[in-house]
Amino acid sequence: MSPRRIPRAPGRMLRVNGVPLHVLSQGSGPVCVLSGGLGMAWFDWDVVAGLLAPHRTVVRFDRPGLGLSAPAPRPPTLAGEADRIAHVLDALGHFGPATVVGHSLAAFHAEAFARLHPDRCAGLVLVDGSVEEDPRPRLPRPVRTAWAGGVAGALSAAGVPRALGPATRRLIGWSSTVGSHPRHPWERAGYRTSRVLRACALENATYSYLAADLSALRGGRPLPAVPVAVLAAYDGSETARELRWLERQRALAAELGGRFAVAAPAGHLVMADAPESVARAVLDLSGSGRDAAAPPA
Repeated sequence: MSPRRIPRAPGRMLRVNGVPLHVLSQGSGPVCVLSGGLGMAWFDWDVVAGLLAPHRTVVRFDRPGLGLSAPAPRPPTLAGEADRIAHVLDALGHFGPATVVGHSLAAFHAEAFARLHPDRCAGLVLVDGSVEEDPRPRLPRPVRTAWAGGVAGALSAAGVPRALGPATRRLIGWSSTVGSHPRHPWERAGYRTSRVLRACALENATYSYLAADLSALRGGRPLPAVPVAVLAAYDGSETARELRWLERQRALAAELGGRFAVAAPAGHLVMADAPESVARAVLDLSGSGRDAAAPPA
């Protein structure tokens, strides 16, 4: 039996701040960066990127340890992730303002990018972004990250990523969508590695610290005068949990002075269930800020 052939990966590897990152750029026009939530990879944006590429230069990259990127020597920080977006753009030669699309956890990164690099931001689109109204980390950051790294190491030594990684990724995808989506060829190659498991563990372990850092940042670094859109997922149910989530997303839009929209029916992985809604949210920013190209009729 011939061995399973892994398709050639799109994009290229760029060394960004000493870490080899997997980066893709396609299309032409104003620059738009797509950044996924905890543990996600470049291919989660395939359909959205295809919709935007005729109108935008679409940049995607895997954060350290995720997708095809090498791991970083240190756990993630809010300022570090905001800087990483800027450095990826620099590495590609895009030194002007860019629209940044942040999904879930990456909404923290996108907003921090706007606040810390105001001259580089043309607009923000937060896609079912994480919301923490009163973040209070309970343990010192080094303790939490050391514990997460130790657990990831133990699971990797036991062979858990190879045995269960791809299946776990598919289970998470199934529980976070309302539609049926085919398995991506790169799921198995990436999610069976200890590298991705460790990156996921560290992103999860540092979540509350990033939320607290963003809360502090909001008090001292105002948003630049750029358009903001908040796109919330709604699966169509009338549960108290779903309705409360919509209200929290609406409140986030109001706090940031942005437009609020709902993608429905859609689970948390909005880019899989409603890619057209994500693309439209990006294109609808046009004409109201630094991103001057008009969306298609």
